[in-house]
Amino acid sequence: MNDDLSIARQVTPRPINDIAARLGIQGEALLPYGRDKAKVDVASITAGIPGRLILVTAISPTPAGEGKTTTTVGLADGLNVIGKRAMACLREPSLGPCFGVKGGATGGGHAQVIPMEAINLHFTGDFHAIGAAHNLLAAMLDNHLYWGNALGIDPERVQLRRVVDMNDRALRNIAVGLGGRTNGVTREAGFDITVASEVMACLCLAADAQDLKQRLGRIVVAARRDGSLVTADDLGAAGAMAALLKEAIEPNLVQTLEGTPVFIHGGPFANIAHGCNSVIATRTALGLTDYVVTEAGFGADLGAEKFLSIKCNSAGLAPAAAVIVATARALKMHGGVAKADLGTENVAAVEKGASNLRRHVENVRNFGVPAVVAINSFTADTPAEHAAIAAAVADLGVEVVICNHWADGGKGAAELAEKVVALAEVGPATINPLYPADAPLLAKIEAVATKIYRADGIAPAKGVAKQLADWEARGFGHLPVCMAKSPASFTGDPADIGAPVDFTLPIREVRLSAGAGFVVALAGEVMTMPGLPRTPAAESIDMVGGSIEGLF
Repeated sequence: MNDDLSIARQVTPRPINDIAARLGIQGEALLPYGRDKAKVDVASITAGIPGRLILVTAISPTPAGEGKTTTTVGLADGLNVIGKRAMACLREPSLGPCFGVKGGATGGGHAQVIPMEAINLHFTGDFHAIGAAHNLLAAMLDNHLYWGNALGIDPERVQLRRVVDMNDRALRNIAVGLGGRTNGVTREAGFDITVASEVMACLCLAADAQDLKQRLGRIVVAARRDGSLVTADDLGAAGAMAALLKEAIEPNLVQTLEGTPVFIHGGPFANIAHGCNSVIATRTALGLTDYVVTEAGFGADLGAEKFLSIKCNSAGLAPAAAVIVATARALKMHGGVAKADLGTENVAAVEKGASNLRRHVENVRNFGVPAVVAINSFTADTPAEHAAIAAAVADLGVEVVICNHWADGGKGAAELAEKVVALAEVGPATINPLYPADAPLLAKIEAVATKIYRADGIAPAKGVAKQLADWEARGFGHLPVCMAKSPASFTGDPADIGAPVDFTLPIREVRLSAGAGFVVALAGEVMTMPGLPRTPAAESIDMVGGSIEGLF
C-alpha cells in the first residue's frame, strides 16, 4: 500500500488559476505562489449569497488516529461528487507535530490536500510572519525595560513569552538579559509554540486588517506594580506587527487530489488555543460556494466547543450541520485495547469505548447543531464492530454512515455528503450558548467543565479566582473562556480514557488574551510548549535526490 506522500505525488496539481476560476476568483484577487498555491486578496472579491457551513469534529483522539482532516477533505470532495458546489477550510500545519509524533495535517490516502510537502513545511510563510510579529513585540518590551522603563512595568509581572514553531522543551523556561547590563534587564522568561501565540489567535479571529491591528494593540504584555495593564499599543508595537502580517492575513488557496478548492489559513492548536482556521477564510469561502466544510481541532470537547463558543460567537457564524468522526480502532482503544491488538475484532471493546462517542454526540446536539456520525473505515474493521457503533448511539437520534474516502476519495464519502445535505438544508442551526456572556469568568470555566467534560466541579489553584475577579473589574468579564487541557481525555489526565465521571477538573493558571478576545484556563499539566518524543519523526524525514521523503 502506498503511503500518503506517494499517493499525493501520483496526482499532478491543476494550475491554481483554474482552481480559483471555479470560485470566480480572477485577476488581481489571485496572488500566486508558484503554480499550485496562491494567496487571495479578499478585498478584491465580490461575495455572493452565503453558503452553508459544515463542521467536522471527532471523538477524543487516540494513538490509533481518527482522521478528522481526512474526513473533512473527503466530505468536500463527496459534496462535489453528488453535484453540490463545495470547498473546504482547514488550518495550516505546525512544524512541531510534523517533526514530532503526529505528522502532517493534509489528510490521508485519497482524501488529501496538495501540494503536501509545501503545506506541511513552510507553505506561504504565514507562521514565520506570525512568529516574527510576536517576537518583535517581545523584543520591544525588553527594549523598553532596558531604556528606562518609562511605563513603569514590573519585570516580574511580564506575561508575554516568546514563540517558535517547533517542539522544544528546553525553551519552556529561560532567563533573558544575562551577561551584564548591556544585554538588558535580567528576568525569567520562556517560549511557547507559535500555534499558542495570541498573535495567531488575533489573526484567526480578525474580521479584516484593521480589526487585526486593533486586536494586536490590545494584547496585554505585562502589568505595573499597581496592577494596571500594559498593552502592545502602549509600547507602540501594533503598527509594525500588522505590517509584518500584511500578506499573512490573506487566505491561502490550494486543492484536493480531486481538484476541490481549499482555503488553508491560520493554525491555532485546540488543546492550548481555540483550534479553528481563520474567520476571514471561512467568511470568504461562504460567499464563494454553496457548502463550506471546516474542522475544529481534536475532539468535540475542545475543538467544537471553542468553534461554537468563541469563533462562531465572535464572527456571527453558525454551522448548518456537524459531522462527528469516529473509528472502530479508536473506540477499541477507549475500551481498553492496546494499539498492538487493534487488528483483532473486539465488539465488546467497541461497545465500551462508544461511551466516548456518545458524550461527544450529546455535547454537539446540546448546542442545537444537527449531527451525523461518520465511521472512518479501516481495512481491519468488521461489520459487527460497525454495527456496535451504530447501536451505541441509536437512541440519540443520529444517523451513522460508513465512509471509505481514504481508499476511494470523494466517492467513498458520497453517502455522508447526502446525509449532510439533508441535515443542512433544513435550515441554519441556532447555537444554544453554553453560558451567558455576563456570567462570571469562573462560572464560565465551571460551565465548560461540568456541561462538556461532565466534571463534578473545578478546583482553581490559589490566586486564580482573585485574578479572574480583577480582570472582571477591569472590564474583561464579558469574554468567553478558552480551555487548555489534554485532548486525550475529558479530564485533565490523558490516561482517563472513555467517558470518565466523578472527577474534579484542576485549574492551575489563567491567562488573559485581551487581543484575541478570550481568557485561557489551563487545566491539569497541559504544556504550551510541547517536547519531542524519544524517537521524533524528524529522524525519518530526509532530502533524497532533490525530493523530500518521510513526511506523513
